[in-house]
Amino acid sequence: MKKVGIIRCQQTEDICPGTTDFKVAPMGELGFEPIGPAEIIGFVSCGGCPGKRAVARAKMLVERGAEAVAFASCISLGKPLGMVCPHFELMKEAVAKKLGPEIQILDYTH
Repeated sequence: MKKVGIIRCQQTEDICPGTTDFKVAPMGELGFEPIGPAEIIGFVSCGGCPGKRAVARAKMLVERGAEAVAFASCISLGKPLGMVCPHFELMKEAVAKKLGPEIQILDYTH
């Protein structure tokens, strides 16, 4: 089972507990299909707009055992607010650059 860290939108923390992420990860479903069954080892926010802490937090997740980093669906798909983060692509690029090709980046979780 691959270990994954999740970065979520800070603005959705008070309306979404991440329940679906924790449900689908161990089954390797939805956004976790590319890596199969996964154990969530960390669940952090981006640090607020414009994702100013996403890179440092992604690095921290990897230092603590994450083999992949996923952006929660609140960032990339706009769930549940119906608004995709306008900073998603820049955050993803910056995180991927910092972590290198050995750490898989997932675009969404559910």
